[in-house]
Amino acid sequence: MRVLITGVGGALGSRVARLLDRRPDVEALAGLDIVAPGRSVRRLDMLVIDPLDRRAVLAAVTHFAPTAVVHLGIYEPDARSTPREAVERTAAGTVAVLGAAAELGTLDRIVVRSGIEVYGRRRGSPMTPDESVRPDPTTPFGRSLLRVEQLAMATGADVGVPTSALRFGPLVGPEFPSPLARLLRMRAVPVSAMADLPFQLLHTDDAARAVVDALERRVDGPVNVVGAGAVTAFQALRMGRRIPLRMLGPQWSLARLVSARLGSPVPDHVLELLQRGRTADGSRAASVLGRAPLRSTPDLARALFTWHEVQPADWLKLVPEEEAA
Repeated sequence: MRVLITGVGGALGSRVARLLDRRPDVEALAGLDIVAPGRSVRRLDMLVIDPLDRRAVLAAVTHFAPTAVVHLGIYEPDARSTPREAVERTAAGTVAVLGAAAELGTLDRIVVRSGIEVYGRRRGSPMTPDESVRPDPTTPFGRSLLRVEQLAMATGADVGVPTSALRFGPLVGPEFPSPLARLLRMRAVPVSAMADLPFQLLHTDDAARAVVDALERRVDGPVNVVGAGAVTAFQALRMGRRIPLRMLGPQWSLARLVSARLGSPVPDHVLELLQRGRTADGSRAASVLGRAPLRSTPDLARALFTWHEVQPADWLKLVPEEEAA
């Protein structure tokens, strides 16, 4: 395989690169992102390119001629980019990378990062959707993820190659700049006064292994990947000894303003999770990918209060998790 990884500078992309670097069936490895990984990867040919620079992206993909594309260049609002930049970079990078790879005639598999945000949380929608449920996103991030899936599936169909859309639960990890984790670690955290619905999490290590498994097994179609179990916001805050601030209606607008000024902006998909929960049926992952995530959601909820607080601007400064352990 000649593997091109987009979003390789992030916590998830760098983990995937390190796993693939060890594999003898990977002939060449290239990474594309706005920044390089914080830790070097021996065989990685790093291409520091902004996804908005379409001409540079097309030239880089054409020159490398990948047989496999691992598209992790999905920018979560208020993680590494502002909400507007996140949408623009995700859309531009997806179109440019997949379009260029499809033109080459060398492509034989595609894996893309998606999320369970694609299911949305409309009234009456399934609380724990499986892959048979039609996506119906209700936030900008969910719509951005679904658009990535649709472009990837269309590209895969056009060139006749398997395309995996890994619908991850909300990602967390010691190096991952998660808006949800930052919010939950505040001393006082806004929560819904009307309901306390469950949500699931996924560790970046488990997500990275899922990417490599999907690549190796040439998985085709969507797969939910979530940590076992679930927690509610109140349960998570009790674990971290945080103070819940019960919010109603217009109080949420003030809470979001205050949180943003304190360095923990609350993007729409995180607000939706706090108000309506976010879970999915991940039972198919074990059979399709060959393994289930190792870390459960309750374990992750307890652990996130001991991790360093990762801000959008400082995520590259952190040591890899293996060294921190």
